Amino acid sequence: MHCMDKYVVKLDDSIDLKKIADSGQCFRWKGVSDGTFRVTAFGKVRYFSQIDSHSISIDCDEDEYNEIWHDYLDAGTNYDRIIASIDSDDKFLSEAGEFGRGIRILKQDPLETLITFIISQRKNIPAIKSCVEKLCQAVGSFIGEFDGEQVYAFPSLVELSGLSCQKCGGEFCSYKKAGLDSCSLGYRMPYIQETVSRLLMNPDLIEYLCQLDDDALYEELLGFKGVGKKVANCTALFGFHRLDFFPIDVWIKRVIDDVYGGSFDEKRYSPYAGVIQQYMFYYGRSKGI
Repeated sequence: MHCMDKYVVKLDDSIDLKKIADSGQCFRWKGVSDGTFRVTAFGKVRYFSQIDSHSISIDCDEDEYNEIWHDYLDAGTNYDRIIASIDSDDKFLSEAGEFGRGIRILKQDPLETLITFIISQRKNIPAIKSCVEKLCQAVGSFIGEFDGEQVYAFPSLVELSGLSCQKCGGEFCSYKKAGLDSCSLGYRMPYIQETVSRLLMNPDLIEYLCQLDDDALYEELLGFKGVGKKVANCTALFGFHRLDFFPIDVWIKRVIDDVYGGSFDEKRYSPYAGVIQQYMFYYGRSKGI
């Protein structure tokens, strides 16, 4: 079940859907065939298909692409130029940039990104994806059936506020009510509930955060329960599209320690340090560094 229009997106630089899907920034992309991914975002389900290294198709019309997906794909930024700015004397990073060519930083919904990266703590990517899908099924709105699966939108703040957990004092378990055996959230459940409560009490807070400079945004994000340095950096980079944030997870730390002797000057690549981080992450993880 999806619309039959196919809008062809042609970029001046590279785009690689598989690399984006595997880059650890998005949790609701699902490969359905070679080169085609089912993308659930902004309450919609769309199919993105690779045509060539500079072109993809999306099952939408031109107006919808311009309204939603152009910004989502950060189509206005030339990522090949960022790769060209890499210090040629840095062999590892030059290889990482070439290996990751086609990765773009998606401009995702800030609320969804904040919640999903709170969920991401101490979980691998398949476990995060599973947990996010359970959350959507428990309290999200039904979108439709796709590829034989029932697909739900990421919950709104109001829907999230209705999440009930007996371990947190709720009257029932929202997940069991939805027919799910478990939520797999564990200690993250009260973090989500407190975050949602804070946002509901301050309905303009997300919009306010969008207006802050990078330093102020980072400090505000750290004020959410359960948000540490890594989650704040990831949320700023992937949810607020602040491309200079440089999240350090286990893979990046390993690269910095093993390749750069424990110190990497990300400011060398400002204002695109976060893009460089993605190349390092994708290359390091793929090569098992």
